[in-house]
Amino acid sequence: MEDSRIALPIGTTLDRFIKKKQDEFQYATGELSQLLRDIALAGKVVNREINKAGLINIMGPIGNQNVQGEDQQKLDVLANIRFIRALTKGGEACAVISEEDEEITDLCNDGKYVIAIDPLDGSSNIDVNVSIGTIFSVFRRVTAVGTPITEEDVLQKGVEQVAAGYLLYGSSTMLVYTTGHGVNGFTYEPSLGEYFLSHPDMKIPEDGKIYSINEGSFASFPEPVKKYVNYCKDNQYSGRYIGSLVADFHRNLLKGGIYIYPPTASAPNGKLRLLYECNALAFIIEQAGGSASTGHGRVLEVKPAELHQRVPFFVGSKNMVEKAEAFYRK
Repeated sequence: MEDSRIALPIGTTLDRFIKKKQDEFQYATGELSQLLRDIALAGKVVNREINKAGLINIMGPIGNQNVQGEDQQKLDVLANIRFIRALTKGGEACAVISEEDEEITDLCNDGKYVIAIDPLDGSSNIDVNVSIGTIFSVFRRVTAVGTPITEEDVLQKGVEQVAAGYLLYGSSTMLVYTTGHGVNGFTYEPSLGEYFLSHPDMKIPEDGKIYSINEGSFASFPEPVKKYVNYCKDNQYSGRYIGSLVADFHRNLLKGGIYIYPPTASAPNGKLRLLYECNALAFIIEQAGGSASTGHGRVLEVKPAELHQRVPFFVGSKNMVEKAEAFYRK
């Protein structure tokens, strides 16, 4: 075997990549870079907890419900604690909006950034060892540093995001993020404790053959969504639905496809939350050349009215999302 094949280069570490790209960010003072490192570190801790979940008593429901009325899993609560702790110690975030907390968490510091986060997306899949994830959004606070956090700081449109990303805990753990200059993916190498650049400049195909939707609720879908699903079937598209938003999104980002969570009888505004799920993934998909819509318009242009606001969500390959919107226009 050639020497060059014995020791192939692993690649660029996340820290080195962040430093190299820092000048692309208009507020390049190092604060956002540190914030991304804090999130990456918390992701390592959560990854460790997930990997040993079956060996210690941190699986299953904790016996409480979150603000949405959903049963909290033990790992939901643990992940929320880990991320808020990392962001608090890092000092760059002044406030956190989390799926697991009813109100804004004011970190009482001079940080300039507000974080919206779903600490553990797809947590109902934990007990069956299916891929789950973390989704995060980063905004610059609007009010003066040092003053109390207000809703004005957190109820910002998605177009105001300065960074967004997700962690996918699956067959390998990945961090994918954007600061508005394309999308890059990093794979975690646990023996070294480092994220390495594995998916540079990620782009979603303009078209795809995968549609991801919970067809168990088909009877209560709006008529345009029913027609679009039937259109997908008529054109022999593949139905792929994991039930973990991050996992479904990641597959479609790589292969081309559309993910849909429409309004239903039980969730007339959809189920996914605008601030800490839809905005982040919409920012990422647009940076990768795709599209994200409520069925009636661009997700990133929706002005939030409350912390846990829900919206219908159509996200993925540009042509597929446009086709779904066309059924609404008809």
